[in-house]
Amino acid sequence: MGVKKLRGNSRIPAVIYGRKRQAQNLEVLSKELEDLIHRAHGENILVDLTVSGDADPQRLALVQEVQHHPLSGKVLHVDFHEISADERVTVAVPVEAVGEAVGVKNGGVLEHLLFRVKVRALPRDLPEVLTLDVSHLEIGQAIHIGDIQPPPGVEVLGDKHISVLAVAAPVSEAEEAAAAAAEAAPGEPEVIKEKKEEGEAEAGKAGEKATGKAGEKAAPAKAGAEKPAEKTAEKKK
Repeated sequence: MGVKKLRGNSRIPAVIYGRKRQAQNLEVLSKELEDLIHRAHGENILVDLTVSGDADPQRLALVQEVQHHPLSGKVLHVDFHEISADERVTVAVPVEAVGEAVGVKNGGVLEHLLFRVKVRALPRDLPEVLTLDVSHLEIGQAIHIGDIQPPPGVEVLGDKHISVLAVAAPVSEAEEAAAAAAEAAPGEPEVIKEKKEEGEAEAGKAGEKATGKAGEKAAPAKAGAEKPAEKTAEKKK
């Protein structure tokens, strides 16, 4: 069935692939898939697929990629990555901050430095999102990857010293003035250029004066131009 006709029948073309079998083209109901995507709280969507007419109809898969129409936003195509229920997988999970930091109440600024962290777990244990409580953070304090307490069965990966969330000190008036001065700094070369052009203009005037003096010295050469007239007069005699 053609892709346009397939979408006209409220179905979406899809593909499923994994390590244990070759890629296989599928058709999924658009309403079911869109509802699944809208209900999801994170980027990692685990689905149970039933492939009709297949020798192994039950499949467990992660939604790997969803293609949307640029104008309408409707789903055009979806990729499924088949996985095993007893196989640990590694995915990137979004990080969200909850609570209001003490440092923010005192004028600090909460900085979100890392928006996703990698975790490893069995498919059924994968969290949709990791929520981190920042209410205890003072100015100058941070939550690092090593500080994250994941759900049971989940391992957080990465350098434990990397900051995920931090409370920075408020920017002082002196720092704001320094930043404003740094932004204005690129205008200085224009002033230097104008001075250079003025210097070139003065040099040009000096050149004109020098040319005028040279012309005064060359004036006697005009007498030589009268000599041909004198020779013509002698011939007439």
